[in-house]
Amino acid sequence: MARKRIAVTGGAGFLGSHLCDRLVAAGAEVICLDNFFTGSKDNLRHLLGNPCFEVIRHDVVHPILIEVDQIYNFACPASPVHYQHNPVKTVKTSVMGTINMLGLAKRLRARVLQASTSEVYGDPKIHPQTETYWGHVNPIGVRSCYDEGKRLAETLMMDYHRQNGVDIRIVRIFNTYGPRMAVNDGRVVSNFVVQALRNEPITIYGDGLQTRSFCYVSDLIDGIWRLMNIEGLTGPVNIGNPNEFTIRELADLVISLTGSRSEIVNLPLPGDDPVQRQPDISLAREKLGWEPKVQLREGLLPTIEYFDKVLSSK
Repeated sequence: MARKRIAVTGGAGFLGSHLCDRLVAAGAEVICLDNFFTGSKDNLRHLLGNPCFEVIRHDVVHPILIEVDQIYNFACPASPVHYQHNPVKTVKTSVMGTINMLGLAKRLRARVLQASTSEVYGDPKIHPQTETYWGHVNPIGVRSCYDEGKRLAETLMMDYHRQNGVDIRIVRIFNTYGPRMAVNDGRVVSNFVVQALRNEPITIYGDGLQTRSFCYVSDLIDGIWRLMNIEGLTGPVNIGNPNEFTIRELADLVISLTGSRSEIVNLPLPGDDPVQRQPDISLAREKLGWEPKVQLREGLLPTIEYFDKVLSSK
């Protein structure tokens, strides 16, 4: 049986690099496309000598001609610090990048999976969030470059599917953490772990009672892999851990696991920050036979170990 040739856009990023690992281990030939705005070659160094893996420096805003059987479209900065750095570029990546990958998939008759996000639900008015919920998003806020960009990417996926018969998959990714997160990405888990390891004040925005649900990276990649390889399910499908924690509970747990001397300080809440975020994963359980296995305490331990090594090396 011939090896599948698979393209992963954003393949040098946190999630993309773990996905590349999974695909290479499964026997695929993997082409990683990345412009290295937020991705890192360090995330891929262990794969560079593998004959089934190659890296192309490429920005998905521009078309590319390659021959593949599947495309995982993960290209887009995903943390507020990075996607607000150049909001116009963020929108271009989500919209033009998705158009380019869909055009490639149409030409090749390849299956394409769009990495969407729980941010399409905005500051939700239902809890937990199901895939049938249309969301509550500010279209002109500071986060809208990412939120609305991802919503439009989903629109493009469905329209190419309906109009051109493109074989699509849409996954809505909820908060994910683990090794290879960037030290400076501004996400809550990496922020808290880095601050705790440095014994710096842990910054909580607002009162810390807002909730998030944290999925360990290996669980997330498994769910995405299952969605890509099941027949007859376009999605969207929520993939995330439904166990809900307040931000204050996360901070207390990180301090406990690191043995940190950090104190907690409260800062004003950023604009359009959602109060609650929790996936309903009934569809993933039913159609994919998937649910997360790694709980928060268990997943934080290798995450802390990773950041400790990174900070020590610097």
